[in-house]
Amino acid sequence: MWSRRLVLGVLVLPLALLVFGDGPAVHAPRTELATGPRPPRGLPQPAVVSRREWHADEELVKEGPHYTGAAKALFVHHTGNPNHYDCADTPELIRAVQSGHIEQDGWDDIGYNFLVDRCGTIYEGRGGGVARAVLGAHTKGFNTDTVGVAAIGNFGEGAEVPKPMMDALVRLAAWKLRPGADPLGTVELVSTNDESRFDEGQVARLHVISGHRDSYETRCPGEALYGLLPQLRERTAKLRASVPGHSEAARLRPYF
Repeated sequence: MWSRRLVLGVLVLPLALLVFGDGPAVHAPRTELATGPRPPRGLPQPAVVSRREWHADEELVKEGPHYTGAAKALFVHHTGNPNHYDCADTPELIRAVQSGHIEQDGWDDIGYNFLVDRCGTIYEGRGGGVARAVLGAHTKGFNTDTVGVAAIGNFGEGAEVPKPMMDALVRLAAWKLRPGADPLGTVELVSTNDESRFDEGQVARLHVISGHRDSYETRCPGEALYGLLPQLRERTAKLRASVPGHSEAARLRPYF
């Protein structure tokens, strides 16, 4: 029988391979806001495991957080891990992602804003405050005013997306999208990088909840998870509609 350490090494290896071919830009566009906008009111913050709790390597981080506008859109990713990992090993898997993004890709920190494991646990990704609009490095050309969430696993064709993971994605999307963002709708975003599917400066109309492949030439987040995005949009919209303060009148109020 393989040792636990050897098995974990096998689980981590695909992450090292994935970051080269499926990652965002090395230098994500950054705003210079001193503080991020306040989080949406009326939606409960889901439980999030902090960087301190998953033992992020803060000594690796090259630069402190930058902030952008509240999330107009959310991009769903997957990490490429084999799916049958022990959820107790999730922190070590995330540390491998962080190390790959910084040491191999040259980014300032882990690219994703959040990660979700197969047991439905939500983890803080890039530092700067989970309730703030931290500028990530998750979706080449479209990091501004968006949030990137990575499902830990490989959700290609035929894979099973665990229900706890989907439930967590719904809670996170419902909370993190800005007031007025319609999870069933579309949004216009301006590309900042020619390496995306859209030329720099081109206006792209994308789903408010999109997959990574919608904006970049990649299979991410895998056929199985991508096929569940309509369900994710519908469930997120229903959850937001059920919370006081997210009526049509509230949606139309300016957001500051």
